[in-house]
Amino acid sequence: MSAFSDPFKEARADSGVMQCPFHGENITMILRHEDVRKAAKDWQTFSSDAPFRVPIPSEEDVRSIRQLPIETNPPEHTDYREIVEPFFQRAKDPTMIAQVEALIGSMITQALECESIEIVNEFALPVQSRALTYLLNVPESEGEIWVSWGIHVFKVTGGEFKAGTALESYLHAKFDQAEANPGPDFFSALSQATFRDRKLTREECMGFANLAFAGGRDTIIHSISCAIGYLAEHPEALEFLRADQKRITLASEEFFRVFMPLTHIGRVCPADTDVNGVTVKAGERISLAWASANFDEAAFPAPQEIRLDRKPNPHISFGFGTHLCLGAPHARLILRTLLKLCCDRVKRITILKADERVEHEAKFDRTLGYDSLLVKLEALRRL
Repeated sequence: MSAFSDPFKEARADSGVMQCPFHGENITMILRHEDVRKAAKDWQTFSSDAPFRVPIPSEEDVRSIRQLPIETNPPEHTDYREIVEPFFQRAKDPTMIAQVEALIGSMITQALECESIEIVNEFALPVQSRALTYLLNVPESEGEIWVSWGIHVFKVTGGEFKAGTALESYLHAKFDQAEANPGPDFFSALSQATFRDRKLTREECMGFANLAFAGGRDTIIHSISCAIGYLAEHPEALEFLRADQKRITLASEEFFRVFMPLTHIGRVCPADTDVNGVTVKAGERISLAWASANFDEAAFPAPQEIRLDRKPNPHISFGFGTHLCLGAPHARLILRTLLKLCCDRVKRITILKADERVEHEAKFDRTLGYDSLLVKLEALRRL
């Protein structure tokens, strides 16, 4: 069984584009590595200044706020990004690195003591949620609230927060607290931040926070799950990394390339645009198909092979150009730490039950990871 697929191979080789309907909207997907990178840098032709329309499908029905900075173009994007960048760079700080190592170490200890553990909801979701508390500099106990939301945060309503979605109600409450009693946390920093010599509005604060909670949630969860599933199915890979842990850096980048959770992201064409022979009308969307570009034979020799020592590896799983993912250092820290601790402490991972996750669309089905992954971890006994 393979936890990934590349349904774009033929269209990528043929025309380099695929027209596919998404919720009634026909979107032209850009499939080739070079074309995706060019389009990602050309914000005048392919604009991100499109509230709710950057994700595919659009999110008008699940949030009421423009996400910042991702749904803006330069120069606004640059100025917005500078406001929050220091928090996302915390993933490179030795204190946070130690926190993440302790967190994942304790989760592996618990897993080793159990007969089995379900990775997606019982391991990856708590790791992602608790690690985010370190990044945002809030109490770790907040992570338990975030765990309770499950994998898909926009689908959660009710509970303690009944006005609108759980996420937006929660964020409003946190910003109210931060304005009354500011501290060293993410919410307080935003509530006191300025943009071009004025205070951020509440809507802008919410836009930053909404992306922080939604943007890297299922992506990190699926990256963790896919990596564990791969090590279970390929015990030789774990031995390869264990023999020389310097290999972990390249291996993690290869996992990010192959197990790209986000198929694509949207851009809006302000004017009629020719895209590989397809006319995209003004106001219509194209998509940057990261998952297709990461399997482009022109950029990656034998792209279907997982090569843990692949170098160079110009994957674009964290985007490209202006909108390079703010959370990339955080994602890299989590995956590299996971691989290191598996090398140190786990002899073998056995899959007991796996339910594949498949993205079903009108023109393609894409397998990526698991809806559920039940495994048993066996401890490494060192003499």
